[in-house]
Amino acid sequence: MSTDINLDDILQKLGPFGRYNIVNYALLLFPIYLAGMYGSVFVFEAPDISYRCQISECENLNHSNWLENAIPKDDGVLSKCKRFKFRDNVTNVCHKNDFDTSIVEECSAYVYSEEDSAVKDFDLACVNWKRTIVGTVHNAGLFISLPLTGIISDKFGRKLALSVASLMNGIFGVLRSFSTSYIMMLVLEFLEAALGAGAYSTAFVIAMELVGPKGRVFGNTIINVLYVFGLMTLSGLSWWLQSWRIVIRVIYAPAILVISYIWILNESVRWLISKERRTEAVEILKKAAKMNKVKLSEDLLAPFYNLEVLNKKNEDEPPKKEESNFSKAIKSSIIRQRAAVCSFLWITCTFVYYGLSINSVSLAGNKYLNFMLVAFVEIPANFVCLLILDRFGRKKVLSSMYLLSAFLCISLSFLPKGQKWLALVLYLSGKFSITVAYSSVYIYVSEVFPTSVRQSLLAVCSSLGRVGSTLAPLTPLLALYYENLPAIFFGSMALIACLLVLTLPETINMPLPDTIEDAERISRRKKEEV
Repeated sequence: MSTDINLDDILQKLGPFGRYNIVNYALLLFPIYLAGMYGSVFVFEAPDISYRCQISECENLNHSNWLENAIPKDDGVLSKCKRFKFRDNVTNVCHKNDFDTSIVEECSAYVYSEEDSAVKDFDLACVNWKRTIVGTVHNAGLFISLPLTGIISDKFGRKLALSVASLMNGIFGVLRSFSTSYIMMLVLEFLEAALGAGAYSTAFVIAMELVGPKGRVFGNTIINVLYVFGLMTLSGLSWWLQSWRIVIRVIYAPAILVISYIWILNESVRWLISKERRTEAVEILKKAAKMNKVKLSEDLLAPFYNLEVLNKKNEDEPPKKEESNFSKAIKSSIIRQRAAVCSFLWITCTFVYYGLSINSVSLAGNKYLNFMLVAFVEIPANFVCLLILDRFGRKKVLSSMYLLSAFLCISLSFLPKGQKWLALVLYLSGKFSITVAYSSVYIYVSEVFPTSVRQSLLAVCSSLGRVGSTLAPLTPLLALYYENLPAIFFGSMALIACLLVLTLPETINMPLPDTIEDAERISRRKKEEV
């Protein structure tokens, strides 16, 4: 009696992208598209805008010729945070002599431009850390959301985890647009990410489990392209609407619709098999075969029925207290080492990827176009990833892309001032290379951990990796001390990651490991080949 289920053979028979796969991928791409907007919304939620000191003694005048008399210059531009002391017993016409230029004071109040920003709404002028910490708080929420969603996904099902996480995105995102204080905005920023940011990783895992080895890279490319469209849509909407509150309502409200996936999305067959729910798995496979107009032979489905018979025979036996799959996994030294290295690779990707995106708005030119351009470069990067991952393997691609990214980022620090176009080319090239690495890491991590704990361990790596995205919003502060300091940090991290990749096994064209033993065997095979 054969009880060995080879799901990859069945998926190969169904075809990588038949009608069933297309319908399910279309459903999964919607929350992924939304996630593209949510991941960087803080960039346009609290951007730095133009403002100056409020000179109460002069504001009632009908002209602004007095500004240079009242405000000192920093690098040839009127200071945003300082003013000259107003002399006592003067004419109040704001002539040059009315100000004591030997005494410079900090501003006590500010006059903001017409630009829209939380900086203006909550009076955050000249307190740069309060502005940048909005992104840090958002990404800090991922330390909770990714493990939490991973646990729910592995225990209760992928589609439930996706539906609930998206609902939390919608509820707390829309509520944030009605914030009446800075603290309220930060609290809702954290809750939205902490309870909803796992929607992307859950959708990704479902997509990877939906296809066989040959379809994973192409599926990953589609996912990443839709994510980029989300980023570009965010920038376009921010440019068009010019209101951070309206933008948030527009992009978060649709997430509430994803709760319907509980009823319309099919559960992951791999997850059902790992939970011994084989009857449901067979029903979904038969449904897929019917939609794809493929006939599955009884030989392929026989192991499902044979295992059902064995399970019924064992129903009368007293239940044994078994150790959780996650506990078993972390007891494996191979899995622990793999998780540690993958976590650092993820930290590097998020730190460099989000750091370059966030700092792009400070490049010369239109900040919305710059953000779109830096996002758009990810599309060709993902198609390059599609072409090279299955040809050269995961390790070669990862190591070379990290090395290239390190070289390009560090090169920025040696570029002479005034080379705006060359700086933009190097900047975009750095984003291109780290995007290829980031896409490859997502695929690689989903291939080296067993089905029973795949999302939990992917969530662990992704959560630890969010150290990078949590620190990334603070990198613009480094530029206040040395303009190229962020680029040096990005390059150094990428160089270390390049070396760590060499310690990992290759997974090209290998079936997804279903058990801990299968996952360990990947590393043992590497040693045997050596």
